[in-house]
Amino acid sequence: MSSDKNNVSRRDFLKTTGIAAGTLVGGGLIGGLVGYNIHGKGTSTLEHGGHGTTNEATGSPKAKMFFRNERDFSILSNATERIFPEDDLGPGAIGLDVPYFIDHQLAGNYGSNSKEYMQGPFDVGAPTQGYQSRLTRAEIFRQGIQTMEDEAQKRYKKSFNDLDGKQMDEILTAFQKGDIEMVGVTSAFFFTLLRAATLEGAYSDPMYGGNRNMDGWRMKGFPGHQMAYITQIEDTKFQKIEPNPLGNH
Repeated sequence: MSSDKNNVSRRDFLKTTGIAAGTLVGGGLIGGLVGYNIHGKGTSTLEHGGHGTTNEATGSPKAKMFFRNERDFSILSNATERIFPEDDLGPGAIGLDVPYFIDHQLAGNYGSNSKEYMQGPFDVGAPTQGYQSRLTRAEIFRQGIQTMEDEAQKRYKKSFNDLDGKQMDEILTAFQKGDIEMVGVTSAFFFTLLRAATLEGAYSDPMYGGNRNMDGWRMKGFPGHQMAYITQIEDTKFQKIEPNPLGNH
């Protein structure tokens, strides 16, 4: 990341993109994203020929399963960090392993849309009509990442990974507005997928590869998955509870 990664606060970004107002668009993304790896499938680095480490406390496998090109994975990482930047509230997307979360989901049912209806017609639908593209999410992400690189080369004669934060934001904003041409999908829809997946990775249970060390939950004061609240329920004071992941049950 560039040295000015903190020049846009997470609170300001959420406000300007509408997320703070509860307008996260996804059409069932929670089920699609967390469905993969729910039974531990796809988390072994040996299955994919990767060489990584696993944080046993959080269940986050540090190995890429979808992106084979380090440049592309870095573009994804930098883009998610601009969407969910590190600030005084806590770590950003990279610190929360969000890029690994997205990578692992793209390698599974979420990326292949294997549990969704994917037949025509492929008309441009209204926002309320959900997924309309003939492309899978894996294909959209591959094209979107390459298009981000192409746009950086076109505008600045540099790789997206070599841009400063302001330049990255300019390109991401152009995607959000739908100003960048893509094939079979709008750049606005790609940005919607990217933003939604970034937030899912920041706040999902760590067993799915993101929310490293449950820091996403800690920033929200979310207790995770507690067996019971019998010792706290009668107390009228706010209870600060150490979060608990699914893997501890």
